[in-house]
Amino acid sequence: MTAGRKNSFTNTDWNTPQKYVDAVNEVFGGKICLDPCSNMWSIVNAEKEYIFPEYDGLKESWVFQNVFVNPPYGRNKDEKTSIYDWIKKCYETYDKYENDILLLIPVATNTKHWKNYIWGKASSICFLYDTRLRFLQNGKDDGKGAPMACSMIYYGNNIEKFVEVFSRFGWVITL
Repeated sequence: MTAGRKNSFTNTDWNTPQKYVDAVNEVFGGKICLDPCSNMWSIVNAEKEYIFPEYDGLKESWVFQNVFVNPPYGRNKDEKTSIYDWIKKCYETYDKYENDILLLIPVATNTKHWKNYIWGKASSICFLYDTRLRFLQNGKDDGKGAPMACSMIYYGNNIEKFVEVFSRFGWVITL
């Protein structure tokens, strides 16, 4: 259900705004090891980036100290994947390797992916104050905001650092 919004995997270049990239770096101690959802306009500058279609971040290894994920919000009809698959991989990777993972996704607390892989499984959540987070498109701020509220989900053991950093950007709860 899209609540009247059209989801499309064709536009995958919705990049994280600089203030959130800086905050992720701060939580991770100054470096992002993996960005499995990167593209040519990304400003994340992770040590390792998977850029679709050459590398499908869902099929590649996430065995890194930390991972930052700003997944495609729509469906990939060819691969038959959606945001659900990205969130599932975040949780399963954390559960298996106990690495730190930050995940930027829409607030959709009634969805299957929230029920199965966030509630009771994530370490902490920041409900971002930006009511319409302004993602960068083609590397630029076009002034348009996202049509939904967003959140930063944290899987990891450094909850105090996540709370310290992300309390500046929204309401943080620990789970």
